[in-house]
Amino acid sequence: MFLLYSLLLATGFLAFLPRFLFQKKYAASFSERLGNLPDFDSEGKPVVWLHCVSVGETQAARPLVRELLKNFPEYKLVVSTTTLTGQRLAKEIFAADAALVFYFPFDFRFAVRRALRKIQPDVVLLMETEIWVNFLREASKTGAKVAIVNGRLSEKSAKRYGWIPKTIRRVLHYVDWALMQNAADAKRLIALGIRNTKVKVTGNIKFDQQFDAAENNLTNKFRERFAVSDAAPLIVAASTHAPEEKWILDAFKTVYKSAGDRLPRLMLVPRHPERFAEVAQIIKDSGFDWARRGEKPSARDKVAEVILLDSIGELRAVYPLAEFVFVGGSLIPHGGQSVLEPAAAQKAIVTGFYTMNFAAVAREFLEKEALVQLPKLDEKEIPARLAESFRQLLEDARKREKLAENAFRVMQSNRGASSKTIEYLKPLFETQRKKLATESTENTEKN
Repeated sequence: MFLLYSLLLATGFLAFLPRFLFQKKYAASFSERLGNLPDFDSEGKPVVWLHCVSVGETQAARPLVRELLKNFPEYKLVVSTTTLTGQRLAKEIFAADAALVFYFPFDFRFAVRRALRKIQPDVVLLMETEIWVNFLREASKTGAKVAIVNGRLSEKSAKRYGWIPKTIRRVLHYVDWALMQNAADAKRLIALGIRNTKVKVTGNIKFDQQFDAAENNLTNKFRERFAVSDAAPLIVAASTHAPEEKWILDAFKTVYKSAGDRLPRLMLVPRHPERFAEVAQIIKDSGFDWARRGEKPSARDKVAEVILLDSIGELRAVYPLAEFVFVGGSLIPHGGQSVLEPAAAQKAIVTGFYTMNFAAVAREFLEKEALVQLPKLDEKEIPARLAESFRQLLEDARKREKLAENAFRVMQSNRGASSKTIEYLKPLFETQRKKLATESTENTEKN
Protein backbone atom coordinates (compact mmCIF):
# COMPACT_ATOMS: atom_id res chain seq x y z
CA MET A 1 0.00 0.00 0.00
CA PHE A 2 2.89 2.37 0.65
CA LEU A 3 4.07 1.74 -2.90
CA LEU A 4 0.59 2.44 -4.27
CA TYR A 5 0.45 5.66 -2.24
CA SER A 6 3.81 6.78 -3.67
CA LEU A 7 2.64 6.00 -7.20
CA LEU A 8 -0.56 8.01 -6.73
CA LEU A 9 1.45 10.86 -5.20
CA ALA A 10 3.85 10.84 -8.16
CA THR A 11 0.92 10.92 -10.61
CA GLY A 12 -0.58 13.93 -8.86
CA PHE A 13 2.81 15.61 -8.66
CA LEU A 14 3.39 15.25 -12.41
CA ALA A 15 -0.06 16.68 -13.11
CA PHE A 16 0.72 19.79 -11.08
CA LEU A 17 4.36 20.07 -12.11
CA PRO A 18 3.74 22.84 -14.71
CA ARG A 19 2.15 24.97 -12.01
CA PHE A 20 5.09 24.48 -9.66
CA LEU A 21 7.62 25.28 -12.37
CA PHE A 22 5.97 28.18 -14.16
CA GLN A 23 3.88 30.00 -11.56
CA LYS A 24 6.15 32.34 -9.61
CA LYS A 25 4.55 31.78 -6.23
CA TYR A 26 5.19 28.01 -6.48
CA ALA A 27 8.47 28.04 -8.40
CA ALA A 28 10.22 30.06 -5.68
CA SER A 29 9.56 27.31 -3.12
CA PHE A 30 10.04 24.29 -5.36
CA SER A 31 13.57 23.43 -4.20
CA GLU A 32 12.64 23.65 -0.52
CA ARG A 33 9.64 21.40 -1.11
CA LEU A 34 12.07 18.81 -2.48
CA GLY A 35 13.85 18.85 0.88
CA ASN A 36 16.63 21.31 0.00
CA LEU A 37 16.23 23.45 3.09
CA PRO A 38 18.29 26.51 4.09
CA ASP A 39 21.29 26.03 6.35
CA PHE A 40 20.28 25.31 9.92
CA ASP A 41 22.45 24.99 13.01
CA SER A 42 20.76 23.66 16.13
CA GLU A 43 23.88 24.63 18.13
CA GLY A 44 23.75 21.26 19.81
CA LYS A 45 20.26 21.87 21.21
CA PRO A 46 17.25 19.58 20.78
CA VAL A 47 14.80 20.65 18.07
CA VAL A 48 11.01 20.82 17.95
CA TRP A 49 9.50 21.00 14.44
CA LEU A 50 6.05 22.63 14.33
CA HIS A 51 4.11 22.22 11.07
CA CYS A 52 1.28 24.60 10.16
CA VAL A 53 -0.49 24.26 6.81
CA SER A 54 -1.64 27.77 6.02
CA VAL A 55 -2.61 31.10 7.58
CA GLY A 56 -5.32 29.66 9.82
CA GLU A 57 -3.09 27.07 11.45
CA THR A 58 -0.22 29.56 11.72
CA GLN A 59 -2.40 32.09 13.54
CA ALA A 60 -3.79 29.32 15.74
CA ALA A 61 -0.28 28.23 16.71
CA ARG A 62 0.54 31.54 18.43
CA PRO A 63 -0.56 30.56 21.96
CA LEU A 64 1.00 27.11 21.58
CA VAL A 65 4.34 28.62 20.57
CA ARG A 66 4.24 30.88 23.63
CA GLU A 67 3.73 27.83 25.87
CA LEU A 68 6.39 25.77 24.09
CA LEU A 69 9.04 28.45 24.56
CA LYS A 70 8.00 28.94 28.17
CA ASN A 71 8.05 25.26 29.11
CA PHE A 72 10.87 23.97 26.89
CA PRO A 73 13.31 26.88 26.55
CA GLU A 74 16.25 24.59 25.79
CA TYR A 75 14.64 23.48 22.51
CA LYS A 76 15.20 25.15 19.15
CA LEU A 77 11.91 25.83 17.38
CA VAL A 78 11.53 25.47 13.62
CA VAL A 79 8.26 26.08 11.75
CA SER A 80 7.12 24.75 8.40
CA THR A 81 4.10 25.68 6.29
CA THR A 82 2.56 24.33 3.11
CA THR A 83 1.17 27.50 1.53
CA LEU A 84 2.84 30.71 0.44
CA THR A 85 0.53 32.84 2.58
CA GLY A 86 1.23 30.68 5.61
CA GLN A 87 4.97 31.00 4.95
CA ARG A 88 4.82 34.79 4.81
CA LEU A 89 2.80 35.02 7.99
CA ALA A 90 4.98 32.52 9.89
CA LYS A 91 8.12 34.46 9.00
CA GLU A 92 6.49 37.61 10.31
CA ILE A 93 4.89 36.47 13.57
CA PHE A 94 7.55 33.92 14.57
CA ALA A 95 10.54 36.00 13.52
CA ALA A 96 11.78 36.27 17.10
CA ASP A 97 10.81 32.73 18.13
CA ALA A 98 11.71 30.32 15.32
CA ALA A 99 15.29 29.50 14.34
CA LEU A 100 14.03 28.61 10.86
CA VAL A 101 10.81 28.94 8.85
CA PHE A 102 10.59 26.81 5.71
CA TYR A 103 8.28 24.94 3.34
CA PHE A 104 7.09 21.46 4.26
CA PRO A 105 8.55 18.86 1.87
CA PHE A 106 6.59 16.99 -0.77
CA ASP A 107 5.67 13.62 0.72
CA PHE A 108 8.23 11.68 -1.32
CA ARG A 109 10.62 9.58 0.75
CA PHE A 110 13.72 11.24 -0.72
CA ALA A 111 12.39 14.76 -0.07
CA VAL A 112 11.24 13.91 3.43
CA ARG A 113 14.55 12.27 4.28
CA ARG A 114 16.53 15.30 3.07
CA ALA A 115 14.45 17.63 5.23
CA LEU A 116 14.72 15.36 8.28
CA ARG A 117 18.51 15.08 7.89
CA LYS A 118 18.76 18.87 7.76
CA ILE A 119 16.50 19.56 10.77
CA GLN A 120 17.10 16.42 12.86
CA PRO A 121 14.01 17.03 14.99
CA ASP A 122 13.55 15.45 18.39
CA VAL A 123 9.84 16.29 18.53
CA VAL A 124 7.48 16.89 15.59
CA LEU A 125 4.14 18.66 16.13
CA LEU A 126 1.55 18.63 13.34
CA MET A 127 -1.24 21.19 13.63
CA GLU A 128 -4.78 19.98 12.92
CA THR A 129 -4.26 16.43 11.67
CA GLU A 130 -1.85 16.48 8.76
CA ILE A 131 -1.51 12.77 7.93
CA TRP A 132 1.42 12.55 5.50
CA VAL A 133 2.21 8.89 4.99
CA ASN A 134 5.92 8.98 4.15
CA PHE A 135 6.71 11.88 6.46
CA LEU A 136 5.22 10.20 9.52
CA ARG A 137 6.98 6.92 8.79
CA GLU A 138 10.37 8.51 8.12
CA ALA A 139 10.14 10.89 11.09
CA SER A 140 9.42 7.97 13.39
CA LYS A 141 12.40 6.05 11.97
CA THR A 142 14.73 8.88 13.01
CA GLY A 143 13.64 8.45 16.63
CA ALA A 144 11.64 11.69 16.71
CA LYS A 145 8.46 11.76 18.78
CA VAL A 146 5.44 12.74 16.69
CA ALA A 147 2.24 14.38 17.95
CA ILE A 148 -0.88 15.78 16.34
CA VAL A 149 -1.88 18.95 18.20
CA ASN A 150 -5.14 20.88 18.03
CA GLY A 151 -6.34 17.91 15.99
CA ARG A 152 -9.40 18.30 13.84
CA LEU A 153 -10.90 15.62 11.60
CA SER A 154 -14.11 16.35 9.71
CA GLU A 155 -16.47 13.63 8.52
CA LYS A 156 -15.43 14.41 4.94
CA SER A 157 -11.72 13.99 5.71
CA ALA A 158 -12.34 10.83 7.72
CA LYS A 159 -14.21 9.28 4.78
CA ARG A 160 -11.37 10.23 2.42
CA TYR A 161 -8.74 8.62 4.67
CA GLY A 162 -11.05 5.63 4.96
CA TRP A 163 -10.43 4.81 1.30
CA ILE A 164 -7.03 3.37 2.31
CA PRO A 165 -7.83 1.89 5.74
CA LYS A 166 -4.84 -0.46 6.08
CA THR A 167 -2.34 2.21 5.11
CA ILE A 168 -3.84 4.83 7.43
CA ARG A 169 -3.92 2.35 10.31
CA ARG A 170 -0.23 1.58 9.80
CA VAL A 171 0.67 5.25 9.47
CA LEU A 172 -1.20 6.22 12.64
CA HIS A 173 0.97 3.68 14.46
CA TYR A 174 3.84 6.19 14.06
CA VAL A 175 1.93 8.91 15.95
CA ASP A 176 2.80 9.07 19.65
CA TRP A 177 0.03 11.45 20.71
CA ALA A 178 -3.13 12.73 19.00
CA LEU A 179 -4.42 15.71 20.96
CA MET A 180 -7.83 16.49 19.46
CA GLN A 181 -10.15 19.48 19.69
CA ASN A 182 -13.28 17.56 20.71
CA ALA A 183 -14.72 14.11 21.29
CA ALA A 184 -16.18 13.80 17.79
CA ASP A 185 -12.75 14.45 16.22
CA ALA A 186 -11.20 11.91 18.58
CA LYS A 187 -13.77 9.22 17.74
CA ARG A 188 -13.23 9.66 14.00
CA LEU A 189 -9.47 9.29 14.38
CA ILE A 190 -9.84 6.20 16.58
CA ALA A 191 -12.17 4.71 13.96
CA LEU A 192 -9.34 5.08 11.43
CA GLY A 193 -7.18 2.80 13.52
CA ILE A 194 -5.08 4.75 16.03
CA ARG A 195 -4.91 3.22 19.50
CA ASN A 196 -7.39 4.97 21.76
CA THR A 197 -4.76 5.24 24.52
CA LYS A 198 -2.86 7.66 22.28
CA VAL A 199 -5.84 10.00 21.83
CA LYS A 200 -6.79 12.78 24.20
CA VAL A 201 -9.26 15.67 23.95
CA THR A 202 -7.55 18.95 24.85
CA GLY A 203 -9.89 21.56 23.35
CA ASN A 204 -9.28 24.14 20.65
CA ILE A 205 -6.09 26.18 20.95
CA LYS A 206 -7.72 28.99 18.96
CA PHE A 207 -9.74 29.86 22.07
CA ASP A 208 -6.45 30.86 23.74
CA GLN A 209 -5.51 33.55 21.27
CA GLN A 210 -4.70 37.05 22.45
CA PHE A 211 -4.00 40.33 20.69
CA ASP A 212 -0.40 41.48 21.10
CA ALA A 213 1.17 44.93 21.13
CA ALA A 214 2.18 44.81 17.46
CA GLU A 215 -1.41 44.12 16.44
CA ASN A 216 -2.68 46.91 18.69
CA ASN A 217 -0.26 49.31 17.00
CA LEU A 218 -1.48 48.18 13.59
CA THR A 219 -5.09 48.64 14.71
CA ASN A 220 -4.32 52.25 15.60
CA LYS A 221 -2.65 52.80 12.22
CA PHE A 222 -5.70 51.46 10.42
CA ARG A 223 -7.99 53.61 12.58
CA GLU A 224 -6.04 56.72 11.64
CA ARG A 225 -5.48 55.95 7.97
CA PHE A 226 -9.11 55.06 7.24
CA ALA A 227 -10.63 57.50 9.75
CA VAL A 228 -12.66 54.80 11.48
CA SER A 229 -15.12 56.29 13.96
CA ASP A 230 -18.49 55.67 15.64
CA ALA A 231 -20.02 58.21 13.28
CA ALA A 232 -19.43 55.84 10.35
CA PRO A 233 -19.66 52.26 11.69
CA LEU A 234 -17.41 49.75 9.95
CA ILE A 235 -18.78 46.39 8.82
CA VAL A 236 -15.97 43.86 8.33
CA ALA A 237 -16.65 41.00 5.89
CA ALA A 238 -13.84 38.58 6.72
CA SER A 239 -12.33 35.69 4.75
CA THR A 240 -14.79 35.89 1.89
CA HIS A 241 -15.00 33.48 -1.04
CA ALA A 242 -16.48 33.91 -4.52
CA PRO A 243 -19.27 34.88 -5.09
CA GLU A 244 -19.84 36.18 -1.55
CA GLU A 245 -18.35 39.62 -2.27
CA LYS A 246 -21.07 40.38 -4.82
CA TRP A 247 -23.85 39.38 -2.42
CA ILE A 248 -22.28 41.36 0.43
CA LEU A 249 -21.94 44.48 -1.72
CA ASP A 250 -25.58 44.16 -2.83
CA ALA A 251 -26.64 43.84 0.80
CA PHE A 252 -24.47 46.78 1.81
CA LYS A 253 -26.00 48.91 -0.94
CA THR A 254 -29.47 48.27 0.51
CA VAL A 255 -28.32 49.08 4.04
CA TYR A 256 -26.43 52.18 2.93
CA LYS A 257 -29.44 53.64 1.13
CA SER A 258 -31.67 53.27 4.16
CA ALA A 259 -29.14 54.42 6.76
CA GLY A 260 -29.69 57.64 8.64
CA ASP A 261 -26.97 59.95 9.89
CA ARG A 262 -24.58 57.07 10.71
CA LEU A 263 -23.65 56.02 7.18
CA PRO A 264 -21.90 52.65 7.43
CA ARG A 265 -18.69 51.61 5.69
CA LEU A 266 -17.65 48.17 4.52
CA MET A 267 -14.28 46.44 4.61
CA LEU A 268 -13.96 43.38 2.37
CA VAL A 269 -11.24 40.85 3.21
CA PRO A 270 -10.94 38.03 0.60
CA ARG A 271 -9.72 34.71 1.96
CA HIS A 272 -7.25 34.05 -0.88
CA PRO A 273 -4.64 36.61 -2.05
CA GLU A 274 -4.88 35.46 -5.66
CA ARG A 275 -8.40 36.94 -5.72
CA PHE A 276 -7.40 40.45 -4.62
CA ALA A 277 -7.44 41.85 -8.16
CA GLU A 278 -10.73 40.11 -8.94
CA VAL A 279 -12.41 41.50 -5.83
CA ALA A 280 -11.01 44.97 -6.55
CA GLN A 281 -12.78 44.89 -9.90
CA ILE A 282 -16.03 43.72 -8.27
CA ILE A 283 -15.89 46.66 -5.85
CA LYS A 284 -15.09 49.07 -8.67
CA ASP A 285 -18.08 47.81 -10.67
CA SER A 286 -20.38 48.25 -7.65
CA GLY A 287 -20.21 52.04 -7.98
CA PHE A 288 -19.04 52.72 -4.44
CA ASP A 289 -16.17 55.06 -3.64
CA TRP A 290 -13.42 52.70 -2.54
CA ALA A 291 -9.85 52.38 -1.36
CA ARG A 292 -7.42 49.52 -0.86
CA ARG A 293 -4.85 48.77 1.78
CA GLY A 294 -2.22 47.79 -0.81
CA GLU A 295 -2.05 51.27 -2.35
CA LYS A 296 -0.21 54.27 -0.97
CA PRO A 297 -2.24 56.23 1.62
CA SER A 298 -4.36 58.99 0.15
CA ALA A 299 -7.18 61.35 1.10
CA ARG A 300 -9.60 58.84 -0.45
CA ASP A 301 -8.87 56.38 2.38
CA LYS A 302 -10.71 58.50 4.93
CA VAL A 303 -13.96 58.81 2.98
CA ALA A 304 -14.12 55.54 1.04
CA GLU A 305 -17.42 53.71 1.44
CA VAL A 306 -15.77 50.36 0.74
CA ILE A 307 -12.24 49.34 1.74
CA LEU A 308 -10.39 46.33 0.34
CA LEU A 309 -7.95 44.74 2.78
CA ASP A 310 -5.57 43.16 0.27
CA SER A 311 -2.86 42.02 2.69
CA ILE A 312 -1.84 38.88 4.55
CA GLY A 313 -2.01 38.41 8.30
CA GLU A 314 -3.55 41.79 9.14
CA LEU A 315 -7.18 40.78 9.54
CA ARG A 316 -6.85 40.26 13.30
CA ALA A 317 -5.77 43.89 13.70
CA VAL A 318 -8.94 45.05 11.92
CA TYR A 319 -11.45 43.25 14.14
CA PRO A 320 -11.27 45.75 17.04
CA LEU A 321 -12.41 48.48 14.62
CA ALA A 322 -15.53 46.63 13.48
CA GLU A 323 -19.10 47.44 14.50
CA PHE A 324 -19.76 43.77 13.75
CA VAL A 325 -18.19 41.04 11.62
CA PHE A 326 -19.53 38.81 8.86
CA VAL A 327 -17.43 35.61 8.58
CA GLY A 328 -17.15 34.33 5.03
CA GLY A 329 -16.98 30.95 3.38
CA SER A 330 -20.38 30.36 5.00
CA LEU A 331 -22.82 31.48 2.28
CA ILE A 332 -21.54 28.66 0.05
CA PRO A 333 -20.92 24.96 0.81
CA HIS A 334 -17.25 25.65 1.54
CA GLY A 335 -18.01 25.20 5.22
CA GLY A 336 -17.15 28.56 6.77
CA GLN A 337 -14.09 30.20 8.32
CA SER A 338 -13.42 30.50 12.04
CA VAL A 339 -15.53 32.82 14.21
CA LEU A 340 -13.06 32.73 17.09
CA GLU A 341 -10.87 35.70 16.19
CA PRO A 342 -13.76 38.22 16.00
CA ALA A 343 -15.12 36.68 19.21
CA ALA A 344 -11.76 37.28 20.90
CA ALA A 345 -12.07 40.91 19.81
CA GLN A 346 -15.52 41.04 21.48
CA LYS A 347 -17.51 41.60 18.32
CA ALA A 348 -20.99 40.52 17.22
CA ILE A 349 -20.74 37.94 14.46
CA VAL A 350 -22.88 36.97 11.46
CA THR A 351 -22.42 33.84 9.35
CA GLY A 352 -24.20 32.05 6.57
CA PHE A 353 -25.73 28.59 6.84
CA TYR A 354 -22.62 26.57 5.95
CA THR A 355 -20.40 26.22 9.04
CA MET A 356 -19.47 22.53 8.75
CA ASN A 357 -15.73 23.25 9.04
CA PHE A 358 -16.30 24.47 12.61
CA ALA A 359 -19.52 22.62 13.42
CA ALA A 360 -18.89 22.12 17.15
CA VAL A 361 -17.78 25.73 17.64
CA ALA A 362 -20.73 27.15 15.67
CA ARG A 363 -23.15 24.93 17.61
CA GLU A 364 -21.85 26.20 20.94
CA PHE A 365 -21.99 29.83 19.80
CA LEU A 366 -25.60 29.36 18.69
CA GLU A 367 -26.56 27.64 21.95
CA LYS A 368 -25.05 30.54 23.91
CA GLU A 369 -26.77 33.18 21.72
CA ALA A 370 -23.37 34.39 20.55
CA LEU A 371 -23.91 34.23 16.81
CA VAL A 372 -26.37 35.31 14.12
CA GLN A 373 -26.62 32.56 11.50
CA LEU A 374 -28.63 32.84 8.32
CA PRO A 375 -30.76 29.87 7.28
CA LYS A 376 -30.12 27.91 4.10
CA LEU A 377 -31.15 30.25 1.30
CA ASP A 378 -31.54 30.37 -2.43
CA GLU A 379 -28.85 32.55 -4.00
CA LYS A 380 -31.43 35.17 -4.97
CA GLU A 381 -32.53 35.51 -1.34
CA ILE A 382 -29.07 35.99 0.15
CA PRO A 383 -28.50 39.75 -0.41
CA ALA A 384 -31.87 40.71 1.11
CA ARG A 385 -31.45 38.47 4.16
CA LEU A 386 -27.89 39.68 4.67
CA ALA A 387 -29.08 43.28 4.43
CA GLU A 388 -31.74 42.64 7.06
CA SER A 389 -29.21 41.12 9.47
CA PHE A 390 -26.79 43.99 8.87
CA ARG A 391 -29.51 46.59 9.37
CA GLN A 392 -30.67 45.05 12.66
CA LEU A 393 -27.18 45.00 14.10
CA LEU A 394 -26.47 48.56 13.02
CA GLU A 395 -29.69 49.84 14.58
CA ASP A 396 -29.94 47.67 17.69
CA ALA A 397 -26.93 48.47 19.89
CA ARG A 398 -28.27 46.34 22.74
CA LYS A 399 -28.50 43.22 20.55
CA ARG A 400 -25.06 43.91 19.08
CA GLU A 401 -23.48 44.31 22.50
CA LYS A 402 -25.20 41.21 23.89
CA LEU A 403 -23.96 39.07 21.01
CA ALA A 404 -20.44 40.40 21.45
CA GLU A 405 -20.53 39.82 25.20
CA ASN A 406 -21.80 36.26 24.78
CA ALA A 407 -19.19 35.50 22.13
CA PHE A 408 -16.38 36.66 24.41
CA ARG A 409 -17.78 34.58 27.27
CA VAL A 410 -17.70 31.49 25.07
CA MET A 411 -14.03 32.26 24.35
CA GLN A 412 -13.21 32.65 28.03
CA SER A 413 -15.04 29.49 29.09
CA ASN A 414 -13.08 27.40 26.59
CA ARG A 415 -9.58 28.73 27.26
CA GLY A 416 -6.84 26.42 28.44
CA ALA A 417 -6.25 24.10 25.47
CA SER A 418 -2.64 25.27 25.09
CA SER A 419 -1.83 24.42 28.71
CA LYS A 420 -3.53 21.02 28.44
CA THR A 421 -1.59 20.33 25.25
CA ILE A 422 1.70 21.14 26.95
CA GLU A 423 0.88 18.83 29.87
CA TYR A 424 0.36 15.91 27.51
CA LEU A 425 3.46 16.79 25.50
CA LYS A 426 5.76 16.95 28.52
CA PRO A 427 6.39 13.16 28.62
CA LEU A 428 7.49 13.26 24.96
CA PHE A 429 9.90 16.09 25.62
CA GLU A 430 11.14 14.42 28.82
CA THR A 431 11.76 11.15 26.95
CA GLN A 432 13.84 13.00 24.39
CA ARG A 433 15.73 14.87 27.11
CA LYS A 434 16.69 11.60 28.77
CA LYS A 435 17.71 10.07 25.44
CA LEU A 436 19.90 13.05 24.62
CA ALA A 437 21.46 12.99 28.09
CA THR A 438 22.24 9.29 27.72
CA GLU A 439 23.78 9.81 24.28
CA SER A 440 25.85 12.71 25.60
CA THR A 441 27.14 10.57 28.50
CA GLU A 442 28.01 7.69 26.17
CA ASN A 443 29.88 10.03 23.81
CA THR A 444 31.81 11.51 26.72
CA GLU A 445 32.82 8.07 27.97
CA LYS A 446 33.99 7.05 24.49
CA ASN A 447 36.16 10.16 24.21
